[in-house]
Amino acid sequence: MDIMMRNLLHKRNVWALAILMVIAALGIAQAATTRPQTASLSGQVVTAVSVGASVQEGSVLVTVKTLAGSAPAARANCSGKVVSVSAKPGSTVSAGQVVAQIEEP
Repeated sequence: MDIMMRNLLHKRNVWALAILMVIAALGIAQAATTRPQTASLSGQVVTAVSVGASVQEGSVLVTVKTLAGSAPAARANCSGKVVSVSAKPGSTVSAGQVVAQIEEP
């Protein structure tokens, strides 16, 4: 009986480990589809894309004030859905700063 119990517990542990590995793999796959979007210009934010917006590669995400007027500071480097925006109108962004995250389909 003791050997049968050990085998049963071993099988349970193997299944539990397999399930945890699948869950972890799904989490990693989900995280891999979100891409950071960075500003190419520094300045005070005039407009910013909204969370939930669908964007195409090249879409303007953030504009900033310049001497000549407002200019695009960040464009989408992929198509997808905007899942977070850290640049808010009135705030200041720096070149290279992450201003949004896009989830690719």
